[in-house]
Amino acid sequence: MLPVPPVERIMQGRRLLGESRRVVRRVMTLAMAHHLTGDRKYADRAGREMLAAAAFSDWNPSHFLDVAEMTFALAIGYDWLFDQLDVATRQTIRTAILEKGVRVPLDTKHAGWTRARNNWGQVCHAGMVAGALAVMEDDAEAAVQSVHRALGNVPLSMAMYAPKGSYPEGPGYWSYGTTYNVLLIAMLESVLGSSLGLDQAPGFDQTGAYPALVTGPSGSTFNYADGGAGRGAEPAVHWFAARYGRPDWLLGDAQPRQRALAAGADAESGSNRFLPLLMLWMQDASSADAVRMPLHWTSDCKTPICVHRSSWEDPNAVFVGLKAGSPSGPHGHMDGGSFVLDADGVRWAVDLGAESYHRIESRGMNFWSMAQNSERWRVFRQSSHSHNTLVIGDALQVAAGHTKVVRFSDAAVFPHSVLDLTPVYAGQAGAVHRGVALLAGGDVLVRDRLTGLKPGTTVRWGMVTPGSPGAAGQRSLALRQGDASLRLQILLPAEAVWALSDTAKPRNEWIRPIREP
Repeated sequence: MLPVPPVERIMQGRRLLGESRRVVRRVMTLAMAHHLTGDRKYADRAGREMLAAAAFSDWNPSHFLDVAEMTFALAIGYDWLFDQLDVATRQTIRTAILEKGVRVPLDTKHAGWTRARNNWGQVCHAGMVAGALAVMEDDAEAAVQSVHRALGNVPLSMAMYAPKGSYPEGPGYWSYGTTYNVLLIAMLESVLGSSLGLDQAPGFDQTGAYPALVTGPSGSTFNYADGGAGRGAEPAVHWFAARYGRPDWLLGDAQPRQRALAAGADAESGSNRFLPLLMLWMQDASSADAVRMPLHWTSDCKTPICVHRSSWEDPNAVFVGLKAGSPSGPHGHMDGGSFVLDADGVRWAVDLGAESYHRIESRGMNFWSMAQNSERWRVFRQSSHSHNTLVIGDALQVAAGHTKVVRFSDAAVFPHSVLDLTPVYAGQAGAVHRGVALLAGGDVLVRDRLTGLKPGTTVRWGMVTPGSPGAAGQRSLALRQGDASLRLQILLPAEAVWALSDTAKPRNEWIRPIREP
């Protein structure tokens, strides 16, 4: 990072977020490097980064995540390197933290995020509290107001964790929102000596298990909603493991952590920006005397998911995740009834993940409306046509519909889950149910029961796979990935056969290619 020029105020569409995240990564890494080595060159380079950001005209308050992350970056640098910064640099950074960060939601209209019920509330309040606590000697009133607002409003976002620690926006956004939520609590405890009750939110004491529960033996996550299946290094999981005495929650963390460390320093990236926190929080997973997490689990929340796995220890175990909830939920897709599937160490049934927000927004499309006629559902990755679920009569799922788990069993002899999908197929069928069971020997049974179909209606059962298929047109279809193989067998209806469709070819020229990393 030393020879790389500091950030510039370069927008990507309506966001400055990429630059804010670069500053977080650089400042935190350089400040930690200084304290590990005692070498002033790292502190000096971090100081130049902060001065460059402080000189921006603003930190883009119209998209307040950008302000929050930039404020956090400068607050960390100001605090960790206070003794290494000269008086003039301190003053410049302190002024920027207050005028371009902490005071903005207190003195301007840019406070609509304050009562957010998603990751925005966690990230933005944490950023403002970081800035306020770092400079509270200079503006005690702003510090009081910022902390008070956070204590009153962050529980609105933390309600997502109830009752068992799940996260409606999927594992990718869990990492984002929860990391900042943990930082908020850690900062309050460090400076004020107490979390002031934030850690008592229902389900928060269980959410440290969530990344492991939704990660299959392949290393890919059950990436429902807007998010990729790749799992990154998660310092926050180490914080949870230490706080609640659960080293088994670290299962699945070692490989992504090693990948992040092996990747080296890409100074232009904002990814893995929280990796230095491992120096503060890292725990030893080998201290777990037993895995206390269940093989079969359902979240029992507003966006329900179910997961079934055959083993925690076997790298070739079978894992299946099943999605309920509503397309209109946070970062929702038309994925009611969709599933992912791992076996023999690879993922066979995949979720294609998120579309590029900027790619869609730059066309002037309204990507954030959840209405049935929204342009959001024209995007292949968001629609039910791209998910491992049913398509009835070539119609989309009903965006306002909400599906529920109506039966769940963790019995060893026949673990299974059943969803009532009728609300997302309203007007297309009388009733629709999907059941998924993990059978002895590693087979997975997916059973769909539909009633009230209009005569002549077609029903498509779909599964997106990276596997290389054998010949279609039969009731049995072989898939291969390297040395691993999977067989798909149609039991009913008797006349159904497999057909193939290439999802790699974009449905529109403006969507992200399917095979693009």
